Amino acid sequence: MTHPLVLQLRYARSEFQRGLIGVTDEEAQRRFLPMNSIGWNVGHLAWQEQRYWLTRAQGRVLRPDIQEAYAYGAPACTPTLAEVQSAWAEITAAVDPWLDSVTGATLTTVAVTAERDGRAVPITFGNLLLRTIYHYWYHNGENQAIRQMLGHTGLPDFVGDIDIEAPYLPE
Repeated sequence: MTHPLVLQLRYARSEFQRGLIGVTDEEAQRRFLPMNSIGWNVGHLAWQEQRYWLTRAQGRVLRPDIQEAYAYGAPACTPTLAEVQSAWAEITAAVDPWLDSVTGATLTTVAVTAERDGRAVPITFGNLLLRTIYHYWYHNGENQAIRQMLGHTGLPDFVGDIDIEAPYLPE
């Protein structure tokens, strides 16, 4: 059975994608400073999924172009939505088999050690999974704000049918 937190990630992904319905390539390239473009946000989440679930978990890099262009702190860019949606779909399809194998033990495994305030802090795959879920929601909200600035109306005003699509499930 797929771990409940992986199911929550998939729901966050689906809501992120639902928030892109109706966005054109031209609109996805538009940048309202200091925010990034919608296209960059999609590429950035593809980068994060690749970084955590392919590179850290499996030692693989599927898309070096994504690794370079959309990393945290990378220079701003304004890709077309089609370009980054294709990369996002390729990366998420590649990481899904690993995510399907995740267990509670996997989630307590240290993925990386970071330095914070001069001390080593172990970061588990569970922490990374939560970070990714929250990251999707952050950029989904940012994308909806950008869409409002573009003049879009009738946007979702809350998450989808979470009670049916992503209810709480114990491990």
